[in-house]
Amino acid sequence: MMTANVELESTIQRVREEVAALHGELVRYGLVVWTGGNVSGRVPGADLFVIKPSGVSYDELGPEDMILCDLDGNVVPGTPGSERSPSSDTAAHAYVYRNMPEVGGVVHTHSTFAVAWAARGEEIPCVITGMADEFGGPIPVGPFAVIGDDSIGRGIVETLRGHRSRAVLMQNHGPFTIGVSARDAVKAAVMVEDVARSVHYAREAGPLIPIPQDRIDALYARYQNVYGQAEDDRR
Repeated sequence: MMTANVELESTIQRVREEVAALHGELVRYGLVVWTGGNVSGRVPGADLFVIKPSGVSYDELGPEDMILCDLDGNVVPGTPGSERSPSSDTAAHAYVYRNMPEVGGVVHTHSTFAVAWAARGEEIPCVITGMADEFGGPIPVGPFAVIGDDSIGRGIVETLRGHRSRAVLMQNHGPFTIGVSARDAVKAAVMVEDVARSVHYAREAGPLIPIPQDRIDALYARYQNVYGQAEDDRR
């Protein structure tokens, strides 16, 4: 039993370190402003996840600041960071983890171009090969939902369950992404903003050229099953 506890504590610490570091990637890629946005990571082998505290500067976030929660979104008392309030999106993240056991990471950003598509309630059409590779089709729009309960989480799950996309544009809000790990979800957040920007500029310049569905399918299958190295933690 003691060995199991030590192993769990070690796993939690590893997730804390990873999630803390990944918040820096949101800043690096210009996906957030001020203290908005968040990354969370599931703790493998336990009904727990780690998420950042609410309203804390990204420059001040370290592993010890990450907050450990159960899958109902409750802060685990007596753990590092438990004296702080978790992210305002914690209930949404918890709902995703409860209902999508394959998900190991969730990310929310306020990235400019993705938010602009969300403000129009418009999906991003799949018109570039990199988008077919990464998302397997269009980036869908989720329903309007407000922060405070699991409404956003329900919208994410309802939209992405059974969908190839690892990103959803919550209407009038912004992008949420999921992944097999927190790192994978951050990659999806970076890529959805890149796609949102590229397709926006393309449409401003002229009509978009659709990619035939069979080509989208082939591109997606190749990228997910052949591209990269075997140890990659992304699809």
